[in-house]
Amino acid sequence: MRRLENKNQLVEYFKKNFSKNYPEDSLKFALLNQGYSRTAIEQAVVQAHKEIAETAPVLREKPVIKYEVFDEKNNLLKLGHSKFWKKIKFFFKG
Repeated sequence: MRRLENKNQLVEYFKKNFSKNYPEDSLKFALLNQGYSRTAIEQAVVQAHKEIAETAPVLREKPVIKYEVFDEKNNLLKLGHSKFWKKIKFFFKG
């Protein structure tokens, strides 16, 4: 039972510090220096990632990707439609 409580404490430790944007490697190193085993740390990291992923919001809409091309003076360039896809389409049709 003590081991399960210990693992839950490690999971909460990782979740709390991930929310503060601490790097995973530095957290692992700190726990290793405190005497925790590598396997307990790895299991806690995996569990923490799972719990964080479960609470993440689900995206319902696709993001719109917009491409813009700028010249050396940071002016927006207008590009026409490429004839490349028309050539590919023609190649496969006939």
